[in-house]
Amino acid sequence: MPQMLIDYYRAIEDSSRKMLDAAKAEDWDQVVRFEGACAVLIEQLRIKARSEELQPEQRREKTRIMQRILLNDAQIRYLAEPWLTHFEERFAGSRFLH
Repeated sequence: MPQMLIDYYRAIEDSSRKMLDAAKAEDWDQVVRFEGACAVLIEQLRIKARSEELQPEQRREKTRIMQRILLNDAQIRYLAEPWLTHFEERFAGSRFLH
């Protein structure tokens, strides 16, 4: 369980990496689960950030972590694009049936 503010960033990064691994395996249910875990961690981070500030070295680490998370997110979106396109086409088609 994260204890310091930087630990929340690390935990979010870890969940982001797991989301990417799941996306590479085309396990979209697992991607959604890790996305939910990230959402919980982000909310906990917001609460923790109200009472704790990062030290200069931690701010540098946070920057590196955020860059990796953004890269992971871009890769997940790239991998998910065909799945999302298929889902949208299917969803659009089902609307016309009702």
